[in-house]
Amino acid sequence: MDPAGQLQTPQISWLGTHALLFEAPGALSLANQQRIWALADYSAQLPAIRGVVPGMNNLMLVFTPQWSAAESLPEQLLRQWQRGESKTFSGRVIELNVTYGGEPGPHICDVADYTGMTIQEIVQRHTEPLYPVYALGSHPGYCYLGNMDPQIATPRRHTPVQSIPGGSVSIGGVQTGVSASAGPSGWNTIGRTDFLFFDAHAAPPVRLQPGDSIRFRVEKVLA
Repeated sequence: MDPAGQLQTPQISWLGTHALLFEAPGALSLANQQRIWALADYSAQLPAIRGVVPGMNNLMLVFTPQWSAAESLPEQLLRQWQRGESKTFSGRVIELNVTYGGEPGPHICDVADYTGMTIQEIVQRHTEPLYPVYALGSHPGYCYLGNMDPQIATPRRHTPVQSIPGGSVSIGGVQTGVSASAGPSGWNTIGRTDFLFFDAHAAPPVRLQPGDSIRFRVEKVLA
């Protein structure tokens, strides 16, 4: 790794006897994620592959137990990665109205204290970017987003909150995200949206997909 803790070359780790994890080198970026999407497509066509799960800057592959050619899989993935192929999507842009601060965003003052900014500055910086959806995970409908302004990056909380409502907009480190359902969180909740990310009775049940983008809009800012 380099001094910033980033991988300089891809790292591949075995996960038990029939899965592995490919971790991409370099910083989180849309360009890197597009290469992960392309590697996922390539991997899905390999024999004995049973599952392909793209993550944030990584890819997990699940293959048939006792697959005789499994030992050659890391070398295949490295060769394919070095080809530099990428995949792009013509995804949708979804605008989410967010109420910042107050009861919906109880930790926005903590973000302000850490960054030295005013609440208005945090809201402005949070709503300026277009956030691409890199991957889905954590819980059904949750989107891993890229492109947050690094100036509002704030460490995760020392003590996680036992439960936050679905639709909570939070910052954790250099990332921002929206909880698709109620549950515990170690991130800093700065607001809330009414958008429904997951509906088990809908088809498809997950509203967004990798390649879509989110733009946050200010509904109101509470003191």
